[in-house]
Amino acid sequence: MDPDNPIVKICVQGIQAEAQGNYDEARAFYTQAWQESTGDYEACIAAHFMARHQDDPHVMLYWNQEALRRAESLEDASVDGFYPSLYLNTGFSHERLGDQAEALRYYQLAAELIERLAQDAYGETVRQAIAEGIKRASQA
Repeated sequence: MDPDNPIVKICVQGIQAEAQGNYDEARAFYTQAWQESTGDYEACIAAHFMARHQDDPHVMLYWNQEALRRAESLEDASVDGFYPSLYLNTGFSHERLGDQAEALRYYQLAAELIERLAQDAYGETVRQAIAEGIKRASQA
């Protein structure tokens, strides 16, 4: 993600609020990011973060699907490294809705793109979450 992008900056503020346990404030930042996003790149990022704090799994799935839809509409590689996380979160949404087969399908899509993840803490967290999701969905 482009750290200088204004929508990314708003989402970073949301992440910081989350880290401090201020979930309502984080949700407000993510809503602001969605409302101010222009273009599919920014909308993809904002939708991804909108999904994070949804109590209703149907709404969570909606936002994760919106993030994927926006990513897929881009004609460049700007979000290529984001796909494992997008698929992971979409899989998790299906898992929360009790659709283990669809959850497994998305977790496997995430696993197929795992090489796009950086070799850092974030990448390791996503790799581990993908492996755990596949394990859970396979056992259901």
